[in-house]
Amino acid sequence: MNIIESYAPYVLSLFTEVDSGTTPWELIDRLPEIMRRTVVALGAEYEERDGSFIHRSANVHPTAILQDSVIVSANASIGPHAMLRGGVLVGEGAHIGGSSEIKQSIIGPGSAAAHLNYVGNSIVGSDVNMEAGSVLANHYNERKNKTIDVLIDGQVVKTGVTKFGALIGDGSRIGANAVTSPGTILAPKTVVARLELVQQLQ
Repeated sequence: MNIIESYAPYVLSLFTEVDSGTTPWELIDRLPEIMRRTVVALGAEYEERDGSFIHRSANVHPTAILQDSVIVSANASIGPHAMLRGGVLVGEGAHIGGSSEIKQSIIGPGSAAAHLNYVGNSIVGSDVNMEAGSVLANHYNERKNKTIDVLIDGQVVKTGVTKFGALIGDGSRIGANAVTSPGTILAPKTVVARLELVQQLQ
């Protein structure tokens, strides 16, 4: 069983071309092209709006900005002034709050980025709650070598990519104004305290 299947199994059911050997960073790196192919197969219950596809039961605030192949699933909601860009899938019943930015990411069913959140190049599992102001950082702007490594089961794994935010396991809770460093891997039901910095590798 691979790490996506262990931490956020819903994700592997989304895309038929993604198999159990795919790593989270490989999936996120390929997400824009995968999304462009996925939207073609969506049914009549989705309405196209400027290249994005919105389920007819979803609620998207008129001030929200959706760019570059966004899918908003059934009963999901997108709040005022939110920005979704670069290939984003919002799962069934998920909520993206006001003034949040979601970039090239998957948000699982029933999950919420409450408001003023940033989620970059990340996989957020099902039933995850991100309190206000929490950030999934996706890039080491302060480093000369910007390639991201991750820590899995005590082992350092080189991703080979320079943009990857986090894999957040199902049922996790991220406190207000907490920040996860690029390459964070959180097991299901992890609780991150308010104002905490998660930095798994130095």
